[in-house]
Amino acid sequence: MPVFIKTTKEIELLRESGKNLSHVLDVVAEAVRPGVTTKDLDILAEKTIRGLGDVPAFLNYTPYGAEFPYPATICASVNEEIVHGIPRETKVLKEGDIIGLDFGLIHKGLVSDSARTIGVGKISEKSQKLIDTTKKALEVGIAAARAGAHSGDIGVAIEAFVKPYKYGIPYELGGHGVGRHVHEDPFIPNWGKKKGQGVKLKPGMVIAIEPMLNEGKKGIILDKDGYTYITADRSLSAHFEHTVLITKDGAPEVLT
Repeated sequence: MPVFIKTTKEIELLRESGKNLSHVLDVVAEAVRPGVTTKDLDILAEKTIRGLGDVPAFLNYTPYGAEFPYPATICASVNEEIVHGIPRETKVLKEGDIIGLDFGLIHKGLVSDSARTIGVGKISEKSQKLIDTTKKALEVGIAAARAGAHSGDIGVAIEAFVKPYKYGIPYELGGHGVGRHVHEDPFIPNWGKKKGQGVKLKPGMVIAIEPMLNEGKKGIILDKDGYTYITADRSLSAHFEHTVLITKDGAPEVLT
């Protein structure tokens, strides 16, 4: 798929899309507590999205390589689940869990995508440190997303920031272009050793930057459900994501 430069009108609609998505994420995050199921959160997200007149972007979407469409509105990834956890009535949140909420919506034809990781009730200091570091890694990645830089520069910045913490970065997973479709080029890595790699970032490009950090090693496995990625060593994982506009004046604009 080509790298799309969004029009002025598309950017206006993506700002609206991102604002709506941020609101829905707030609503769903507020509902996270012990005893709630991930299916409960999924139902709430879909109801809230449709209440705004928008459409869930992930529901019935088939990403490249998948054997069947994604069956839910949100990805709800608990503890060792890195991304793409399928909501289930049997998945009951417990005190001390952490959950990654990741979803998108389609607003007047334009897609925004965002994620955040939240503690369930009182969580350990180690879990909170993982969450805080992943959130900061997203901020570092966004700061590197400037016109004239390259997509790989984002990964270089993220990995350099994360290295002292010794968290694992799953190399197989990363961000992507977004806007006209859920997934567009370019791929946005969360790692890299050398600047200048990948696609040159230009004004009007819209990308989803989404660092994922494992408390243990970087290895991952795909669950038998065909969607959920899990840490190979069953260590905790956290995930944050924003939809970001590359601007002419240099400073990236967070749309979500």
